[in-house]
Amino acid sequence: MNADINVVGVLLAGGLSRRMGGGDKNLLQLAGQSILSRTIARVTPQVSTLILNANGDAGRFASYGLPVVGDVIDGFAGPLAGILTGLEWASANRPDCQWIATFPTDAPFLPENLVAKLMQAVAAEGADMACATSNNRTHPPIAVWPVRLKNELRQAMVDEDMRKIDLWTGRYSTAHVAFDDPDMDPFFNINRPENLDEAERYLAQSGSGN
Repeated sequence: MNADINVVGVLLAGGLSRRMGGGDKNLLQLAGQSILSRTIARVTPQVSTLILNANGDAGRFASYGLPVVGDVIDGFAGPLAGILTGLEWASANRPDCQWIATFPTDAPFLPENLVAKLMQAVAAEGADMACATSNNRTHPPIAVWPVRLKNELRQAMVDEDMRKIDLWTGRYSTAHVAFDDPDMDPFFNINRPENLDEAERYLAQSGSGN
């Protein structure tokens, strides 16, 4: 972890992985390492603290040595619940951190400058938050969020039953930051078995396994 960066990293693993047949797809092996291990290695240097947002038995992630925090909204309410969980956890446990960064746990090729560029965009544009894009696609769960909006998000989820990230972020100014790579989309995510095969081929062709 980087103690000089006052950002809490939140790994979003609260989903049901239906397209992979259920279970924890982030624990699947990719070139000898779990997908989750690869994601952790990418994001750890970018944040001051890292937590794992996951529901169910926390023991299955014990070997990773991270705080495992279940959704603060019941019913598998999606990534927005994970964002709220991260905001409330940071407020309670790291009051020195005014921001969180959220990452999917099925994207093993995340940029190593992701958080820095998102935070730079917030400052440059005076935005409320910043979200990553690639190849003209927006990735709403890959973003930085101010802890000051935690109460507003809770109200939207509880009182309005809001579940879509875009609906909530539409209320605020959001900077969009492009991360483009001609070889592999840095936000390539493993949703289906064929995606895992594609990631294996990419790593084999790149010759590094990293």
